[in-house]
Amino acid sequence: MSILGRSIGAALAGAGVVAMLSFPAAADAPLGSYIARLSPQDHHASDGYTLDTAAQVVRQDRANWHKFGYGDAEDEDDPWFRSQNARANFEKMLNKPGAMDQATRRAILKGTPVVEVQVYRTRVTVNIIGY
Repeated sequence: MSILGRSIGAALAGAGVVAMLSFPAAADAPLGSYIARLSPQDHHASDGYTLDTAAQVVRQDRANWHKFGYGDAEDEDDPWFRSQNARANFEKMLNKPGAMDQATRRAILKGTPVVEVQVYRTRVTVNIIGY
């Protein structure tokens, strides 16, 4: 191969690396989503006390679904939050900025909305999709 051919090949290979680095990180790739109604039973911990953050309510919905085997008609299964440890990490992600806006947090605490939870490798988002 000529020097010119090698230079063009090297330039194209380098351009491919630059192009790959300019796309969003694969670490934040979407894994999927689920829908859930956050009903009155989700607003109370397993031992009966009232939960006081939206993150706790969303986590309790998953505990009710996976651990206790009950949910609402709108609730869907998920493969991510089956264990207690996974739900604890889920709650931490729910408390991070960007997981839910303030209006969503208020709606969850004051009502029983239907939410869609988008799950990514490094974060989650919650959006109200119905009441």
